[in-house]
Amino acid sequence: MKIVLIQPKMNKRPMDTDLKTRMAPPLSLLTLMGLTPEGHEVIMVNENVEKIDYACGAELVGITITLDVMPRAVEIAEEFHRLGIPVVAGGIHVTSSPDECRGYFDAICIGAAERIWARMIEDAEEGRLQQVYHDMTDFRGEEIASPAYHRIDKNRYLYTNIITTSRGCPNRCGFCYNSCRNRMYIRRPVANVLRDIEGLGTRHILFIDDNFIGVPAYTRELLNHLRGRELKWSAAVTTKIADYPDVLDLMAETGCQSLFIGFESINNSSLHGVNKDNQFEKYERIVTAIHSRGIMINASMVFGLDGDEPDVFQRTLDWLVKNKIETLTSHILTPYPGTELHGRMKEEGRILDHELSRYNTAHVVFQPKGMTAEELYKGYLWIYREFYSFPNIWRRRPEHKAQRKSYFLFNIFYRKFGGFTSALARVIPMRAVGRLAARISYRVK
Repeated sequence: MKIVLIQPKMNKRPMDTDLKTRMAPPLSLLTLMGLTPEGHEVIMVNENVEKIDYACGAELVGITITLDVMPRAVEIAEEFHRLGIPVVAGGIHVTSSPDECRGYFDAICIGAAERIWARMIEDAEEGRLQQVYHDMTDFRGEEIASPAYHRIDKNRYLYTNIITTSRGCPNRCGFCYNSCRNRMYIRRPVANVLRDIEGLGTRHILFIDDNFIGVPAYTRELLNHLRGRELKWSAAVTTKIADYPDVLDLMAETGCQSLFIGFESINNSSLHGVNKDNQFEKYERIVTAIHSRGIMINASMVFGLDGDEPDVFQRTLDWLVKNKIETLTSHILTPYPGTELHGRMKEEGRILDHELSRYNTAHVVFQPKGMTAEELYKGYLWIYREFYSFPNIWRRRPEHKAQRKSYFLFNIFYRKFGGFTSALARVIPMRAVGRLAARISYRVK
């Protein structure tokens, strides 16, 4: 069979450029490529970097779906259905809201595909596709398949050196997909992670786990194996990282350059309303502990929580600048279907917009409690502009001089003038842009 795997085009947020859409290849589809039995031709089409050729002779189409690309995924499926080609779907939105997805595709995969993908292909060949495939009973970390890294067209992406050590998160924050049914948290064997690192052949690694420190003992084991490899790496953690200073020490020793941290809000009442156990009083201690080890911080902040009022934007900006937070990823609270937040807001009658393409944390799709929808949206745009203004970029510069090259590169050429850098990447391969940035920042290829 000729199998075409598709990543639908993402919806850019106001601050996004092509650098975001071409940041990295979709690991989910690369994993499916690696799981495809021999004897089949399988190709990947990432609509963010290329157009779909509907006349390519596909005999089976697979689509990976996040919430905001669901409308586009349906359009793609309809076009292939007109040609008589079966379409199957999976991904985080299918897993969290399977009932809403079933009618648009010939079959859906809920959860992990490792035990299912080969069976779906066989059933498609025999013309007996089932509507739903779901097999996660006692799913183990050693079953997680490595992506087919060798199939990546590296010239199309900023980074291809992306690795996961786990799937899911042990926390159940109300606004996060990890509060949905069918979600799991499992860790890969350390040996498998190390094999992927060695296979990539680079010293610059991006760990893209939801929570790199979900089980600190596991993280310690992995980091001990990273000693002496001279890596430069980044990962996402929770504020609980400050409770494990020895892990932070290991992170610094093994080459951690930056940590994405879900601070989410400076209002404790807002945090508690979505089952987030952060405490604002501990934030400065966390920042100090990380910065003192020469590690930068990418702060995730969510606006529109029930404890937020219009002054939250200025107060948050003041805190971010005062504490020299290097980068900001800002979100408008979004009630993803299947989450605890969505269920509660639906009961309260507060969901105002059901157009899923707008569910990308850059639109107000619900009725806020402490401000108007317009105030929330304008505040969201305002804090991005102010945070990445030249005066605040200068005020936030790191104390550690070794960090300043990468800091200014990201703040100026990725955020402030991302459009210019994106235009440059149309002339030279995206991979070359990423490698140049890594070499300037970390002296690695």
